[in-house]
Amino acid sequence: MQRAKGRAVADFRLTAGRTRLARLHQAGCLKLRFPTVFGDVSQYAERDPGAEAILINSSGGLTGGDRLEQSFSLEAGASLSITTQACERVYRAASGEARMRTSISVGKGADLAYLPQETILFDGGALSRHIEIDCAASSRLLLVESVILGRTLMGERVRRGLFRDRWRIRRDGRLVHADDLRFDGEIERIAASTASLGGARAFSTILLQAPDVEAVLDAARALLGPAGGASVFDGLVLIRLVADDGFSLRKRLVPLLSKLAKRPLPRVWST
Repeated sequence: MQRAKGRAVADFRLTAGRTRLARLHQAGCLKLRFPTVFGDVSQYAERDPGAEAILINSSGGLTGGDRLEQSFSLEAGASLSITTQACERVYRAASGEARMRTSISVGKGADLAYLPQETILFDGGALSRHIEIDCAASSRLLLVESVILGRTLMGERVRRGLFRDRWRIRRDGRLVHADDLRFDGEIERIAASTASLGGARAFSTILLQAPDVEAVLDAARALLGPAGGASVFDGLVLIRLVADDGFSLRKRLVPLLSKLAKRPLPRVWST
C-alpha cells in the first residue's frame, strides 16, 4: 500500500524591518502557504507584524507508515506564526505507525508562535511525534500541541491505539526541557485513570519562553481554571490543560493562547 510522505523546509529573516521568506523547499504531501496577515495591525506600527505560515497535509490524514518532516529557521529578530490548515487526523493503522518530526531554530531576539490545530486520534490510530527546538536565550517562543481522542459528538471511542510525543527544547544549545508522553495499547483504560487524564478526552501542552514568564503565570492560571495547571521553571512556563471534548478544550485554549501570544491568532483558528 502506498504511504504518504511529506517534507517542508522554510527559513525566515528580518529584511528592511519586516520578516521575509528566505528559503522554501516542499515535497510530497506537505505544503506551505503564506497568507497576508490581516486584522488590527495598529499595534505593530513601530515593529514587524511578523509572517504567517500554514502547513497543509494534502493526503487528508495520517495512518501507519506515513512520514512527515518539517523544519523552520528564524534568523535574529524575525517573527513568525506557524499553524495548520485544519486538525490533523490519525486514522486506524493496519500496520506500523505514522511518524511526524518537527525541527525549529529560533535566533536572537526572534519571536515564534508554533500553533498547530488539534490532532484527532481515531480508534486504532498510531502516531509517533518528535518536536525539537533550539532557541536563543533572548528569543520568545510559544509552543502548543493538542490531542483529541475521537469525536465525542460522533459517538467515537478510542479503545486502543498508540500515541507517543517527544519534546526536546534547547536554549543556546543547552537542554532546558524534555517531555515524553506515551499512550500505548488500551488508551481508553489508560485515559480513565486519575494518574493520566481522569476520563478527559482532550488535552493540551503549552510551553512559553519569554522575558515576563513570572508575570504571565497568574493570568494563565486564572484562564485555566481547575482543569489545568501551570508552573514556571528556568525561564519557561509549562501549562497542561484537559477537557471533556475538543469543543470544550478549544473554548478555553483560544483565550489562553491569545493572551500568551500577544498577537492575533491565525485566522484559520476561527474558520
